[in-house]
Amino acid sequence: MKTLNKEVLFGLYDDETDLLNAVNAANKAHLDIMDVYTPFPVHGLDPALGLAESRLHIAGFVYGMTGTLTGFGFMTWVFTRDWPIIFGGKPYWSVPAFIPVTFELTVLFAAIGMVVTFYTICGMGPGVTNPTLHDRITDDKFCLAFQTNGMDAEEINKLKNFLSTSNASEVHQKNI
Repeated sequence: MKTLNKEVLFGLYDDETDLLNAVNAANKAHLDIMDVYTPFPVHGLDPALGLAESRLHIAGFVYGMTGTLTGFGFMTWVFTRDWPIIFGGKPYWSVPAFIPVTFELTVLFAAIGMVVTFYTICGMGPGVTNPTLHDRITDDKFCLAFQTNGMDAEEINKLKNFLSTSNASEVHQKNI
């Protein structure tokens, strides 16, 4: 297993408004935030961290169009070239009859493609073990983390003081 050897100083917050205020204060103080961890999405956190909008929806559109073209193209090929049978008085190429299967394949391809893409981007595939800073981050705590590799004791104490004054209920340091 590969170790990252990151020294991380983090503060745990009880409320999302305290976390958002701390992120804004850290930005004003020009502190380099490593990451923020929350148990649920926090409205306004992405702009505060300067994160761009996700492009996952573009991948979803591409996967959906792939499903649409696959379904519609396969049925067109089957009913016009491979097995052209007139049944029920319908023509070989009956587009309205293709709509349900085309829709289902669109949804299937988009869903599976987006899940695989999301897990790949986030590094959450099978067999991957990601380090966790604190067990309660995924339960009921909010976390603001700073990487402290190469910092001297004075800079670390400055960060600890910042976390304490920004309503952090707990401050911890951990190597991951």
